[in-house]
Amino acid sequence: MLPDDREHAARELLPPEVYSYYAAGSGSETTVHEAARAWASYRLRPRSLRDVAHVSTTTELLGTPLASPVGVAPMAFHGLAHPDAELATAAGTARAGSLFVLSTRCSRRIEDVAAVAGPWWFQVYVMKDRSLTRALVERAAAAGARALVLTVDTPYVGAKRSVGGVRIAVPPEQFLVNLAEHLPEGADVPALTEQDPSVDADVIGWLHEVSGLPVLVKGVLRGDEAVRLLDAGAAGVVVSNHGGRQLDRALPAALALPEVVAAVGGRAPVLVDGGLRSGLDVLVALALGARGVLLGRPALWALAAEGADGVEGLLEQVRAELVHTMALAGSADLTSLDPSLVVPGTTLPEVRA
Repeated sequence: MLPDDREHAARELLPPEVYSYYAAGSGSETTVHEAARAWASYRLRPRSLRDVAHVSTTTELLGTPLASPVGVAPMAFHGLAHPDAELATAAGTARAGSLFVLSTRCSRRIEDVAAVAGPWWFQVYVMKDRSLTRALVERAAAAGARALVLTVDTPYVGAKRSVGGVRIAVPPEQFLVNLAEHLPEGADVPALTEQDPSVDADVIGWLHEVSGLPVLVKGVLRGDEAVRLLDAGAAGVVVSNHGGRQLDRALPAALALPEVVAAVGGRAPVLVDGGLRSGLDVLVALALGARGVLLGRPALWALAAEGADGVEGLLEQVRAELVHTMALAGSADLTSLDPSLVVPGTTLPEVRA
């Protein structure tokens, strides 16, 4: 099934408000509409007469071996997309030999997802009641998470004009599935569980201390910011604009990636998400210096359309496309991908206002 087919199937199957919740971007949705086009703007300079009879996509991230550099990004409330929720997403990702990043705002208990997952990381929001964050992080570490991914581009939730600024109503059994046991009786849930806009880079060290895990920072679009975060203790960064759901007109991840990679200078792994739709996009990202890529909405559409099989099928399809395009570009393994393979190409087209 092609990516557009998966999205079409998901749109047919999902309640309209759920599809809109997943698809919406902030503001005029400029960033959403630029994401995929930014990857397509690059052009390739293939090598020739290289032995590409056997192409390998194996890699490792923070010491974890993976069959593919293509994983699944953290996204909230998979239970709105499929009855098996994150259990299906994690199982499909594991069968593909890929990395799964579990969202703090997940629909199933952390421990239940961990039981069916392959290698997985836990995404973190630092909530206004920091004891809630501590409790979830400690549980994730105990359940086998191999790293934390701190999302930093969401001090406040971006307004979604396309849905009238209305936030979807998540059933309490999903929203509170991991939080309920840690909340005081009669707690004002929104006041305690919203992201804390006052946090600074010191929180990286606190999360590492609490969990004993490496902490990557997600939501980086600047080289100087990447360096500042690494200096504060981050074990890596994820170049991301939150799928266009936060600051509208933020730079596409595809265009921010080269600056961040150059600034990091090999000190730590750089990952990227946002707008990647094919193995060809993945090839460009890896050649520009990303160590891994994370798929967001495509994984949700696959989950909604076909459950765990859909997620596995998506990841296997993208990996197969990556193998094919690597061979055509003259690269037999990921170590042979480098910036000389890609050049900036066409100007981004105009987007709707």
